[in-house]
Amino acid sequence: MTSGNVETGHLSLPWPLRWLGPVATIAIAQLFGTSLWFSANSATEDLMISWNISAADIGWLTNAVQGGFILGTLIVAFGGLAERYRASLIFVCCAIAGALFNACFAWLSDGLASAMLFRFLVGLSLAGIYPVGMKLIVSWAPERTGQALAQLVAMLTLGTALPHLLRQMGADLPWQYIILASSGLALLGALVIHMLGDGPHLPKPRKRNDPANTSGERHATVLDAFRVNRFRAAAFGYFGHMWELYAFWTVVPLLVVNTMLAGEYPQLGVSGMAFGIIGVGALGCLIGGVLSRHIGSAKVALGALACSGICALVFVLFWRDLSAVGLGLLLLLWGATVVADSPQFSALSAQACPRELVGAALAIQNSIGFAITVVSIAATTALFDFVGLDAAWLLVPGPIVGLLGFAWASRQAIKTDEDPSAA
Repeated sequence: MTSGNVETGHLSLPWPLRWLGPVATIAIAQLFGTSLWFSANSATEDLMISWNISAADIGWLTNAVQGGFILGTLIVAFGGLAERYRASLIFVCCAIAGALFNACFAWLSDGLASAMLFRFLVGLSLAGIYPVGMKLIVSWAPERTGQALAQLVAMLTLGTALPHLLRQMGADLPWQYIILASSGLALLGALVIHMLGDGPHLPKPRKRNDPANTSGERHATVLDAFRVNRFRAAAFGYFGHMWELYAFWTVVPLLVVNTMLAGEYPQLGVSGMAFGIIGVGALGCLIGGVLSRHIGSAKVALGALACSGICALVFVLFWRDLSAVGLGLLLLLWGATVVADSPQFSALSAQACPRELVGAALAIQNSIGFAITVVSIAATTALFDFVGLDAAWLLVPGPIVGLLGFAWASRQAIKTDEDPSAA
């Protein structure tokens, strides 16, 4: 869609997108695009048997995606891509590339080494889908960022869970076909964003050497966002949340297999239960988004982070003693709250940093957050091979550190507001 169409509002969109609205359209495209993220994890049992690999190896396979995502977000942030090119163009190109690399993983991988290479390239592509999707949301609905980003992250969560559902539905199919289904969805997401285009509420893409800047005044850089205490507070909370989130998502199938749930509810299947535990996070995000309109993003984010931390603590203390029903309800509550804080921390970050840095600031925040997930995923899955479910103890510090970091930076922000010279 051309920029002229964007300026006239969403009434000029093709009728299917006009019916959905821009925010729902971006959220659905995010669902399809991010189905690439954990597509390999839906085949955990098949891969462990076919390639004779361990839980720690599955962790490294997941970390290959995280590593690619980190590099990609650094390129987006420090290369200025988010500010020099249209967000919709970046999304479309990266979704197509991710679909291709994901298909290569399905058909060309013959072991862990080649699989990690293709998964790394998938992660590199996802850097142009997830944070750029957040920028697209801000470009269409800046007045309700918290609720709009909640819809986006809800779709990211469903996208993460979706391969498990595909695996459950196609239980008799080779795992490669399940992976290819994610590639097809990513291509559909690219088509949807191509039809939508960019929103009207962000500055136009900036050229690398902008001749309009003849005053010699220094352009703001992405690092300037971290000078803002309110941005730092949101970022610290987000980083603590990220320590827990992706490690939890990675080990959910292992939590199901190694507790009484798999034996008590065989009709649901491991993949079915994994889909439910991860996918319920979408509901948590949506509820959090509604609450943010009434009580603010900060209270929602901190409440969800505290609740997920309590769930982690209760699990590691009592998983041996809880009944199957109690364990299932606990994991569902954990799954709902572990991601509900994510869009609210991102909304707080987007609101705190200069408008022209939104895309780059969110990208660098994502980059640091996902670097943290590499450590937590590797540590948790490696420890799982030795101590089993007690490895979940490693997830508990994330929420604690996030809450303390947010509180400290918020106090600094209050001091700065009361006394500007205290910056």
